[in-house]
Amino acid sequence: MDFYYPNRINDFWRIMGIIFYGDKDYLYDSDTRTFKLPLIKAMLDEKGIALNDTGHAVRRLKDNASDKYLEIIEPVPLMDVLARIPQCRALATTGEKAGETLASITDTVSPKIGESVFTRLSDGREVEIFRMPSTSRAYPLSIDKKAAYYAKMLHQIGIF
Repeated sequence: MDFYYPNRINDFWRIMGIIFYGDKDYLYDSDTRTFKLPLIKAMLDEKGIALNDTGHAVRRLKDNASDKYLEIIEPVPLMDVLARIPQCRALATTGEKAGETLASITDTVSPKIGESVFTRLSDGREVEIFRMPSTSRAYPLSIDKKAAYYAKMLHQIGIF
């Protein structure tokens, strides 16, 4: 899948399936063992959810998916991205590395998992920044508990 969270053992799209459709496999095609990209994109559009990496240029220090071995060479030009979505008032990260990177970009602290901080960005808008649990199965939290964190955040910002 040429999109975010393509690895079928990452639970991001299953969490979204639980929250929005009550079915962890709603966005998954078990026949092809891939996620349903057209359905995912339609859901994101309908709900007003945008996705982006916190790293613009990154280097993998080892040949695996662990963020522990990810070096951010250049962070995302956040204000350039947000200039295209002026209605955006909340940002959420999925994991420690992304949380630390976004905190660095916004000159804030990375909140504890499931919590948020408010900040005013250089364009004057106030945003709430959430740190969510990693959706990797390596992160020791059940999918239902992860979904509860995400549902609470989405409810708080008015999406769910």
